[in-house]
Amino acid sequence: MVITRNGHDRLARTVPRHTAPLIVVDNASVDGSTELIRTVAPGATVIELEHNVGAVARNIGAAAAKTPYVAFADDDSWWTPGSLELAADVLDAHPGIGLVAARVLVGADAHTDPFCERVEQSPLPRATDAPGTTVLGFMACAVVVRRSALLDVGGFDPVVEFYGEEERVALDLADSGQRLCYLPDVVVRHVPDARPVVDPWRTRRAARNDVLTAVMRRPAGVVVRRTVRCLRQGASGVLGVLDALWRLPRAVAARRPVGAETEYQARILDLAAEYGRWEKNLR
Repeated sequence: MVITRNGHDRLARTVPRHTAPLIVVDNASVDGSTELIRTVAPGATVIELEHNVGAVARNIGAAAAKTPYVAFADDDSWWTPGSLELAADVLDAHPGIGLVAARVLVGADAHTDPFCERVEQSPLPRATDAPGTTVLGFMACAVVVRRSALLDVGGFDPVVEFYGEEERVALDLADSGQRLCYLPDVVVRHVPDARPVVDPWRTRRAARNDVLTAVMRRPAGVVVRRTVRCLRQGASGVLGVLDALWRLPRAVAARRPVGAETEYQARILDLAAEYGRWEKNLR
């Protein structure tokens, strides 16, 4: 399943590479994206939205799917041969796994995304009776989910909308008893458009959504610490916190802190991240 907005040129490169039954949810594109999809993939299901709903488009695509598992991709990513079959086999064999996160190879040189290098070293306890590394995060352009599990936790939400939208979903899946695992043999290729090394918009949006997600699912102390951390990131972080204030009533209305076990796992990752920064500063 692919979501897109004004991704005509990217879709021209990636859609022909999809071999599984394809659902494309279009976030109100105006560049002829849907016409292109119908031309290059006439068997695809195309859902055209009147408004851009961001990551919530994935919920619409998942609801339209008829299969027990849904593989997500963005308009600049695709699954390598055999990867979807391997992920489905793992989900078939292990009903307690709700999500399989893939290894992502980026760009023309196919280097491993740094996010994958971090999650492969996850400090969370490994399961002895199931494959993969236990994680509490994923990249939405490179994940296979158990469709019922995703829909049961409400899928992606309109409060965060886009960028960093995965965290709340990961917390809710884990809190519902589903295991999230990273499997490096399941592989996605991701060839994004070139962007600045330092992107103020992304820093601002990440700060906003870090705060909003903490408000929705984490204890008050975590909300305060994240807010302070974002304010220390400079102008983009400050603007992100101010952006969060506009959405704060919606985040508070959606607040449902995760249970003790999930919060314990989240704290382990928080401490690992803090230690990593501290260790880096010593060198």
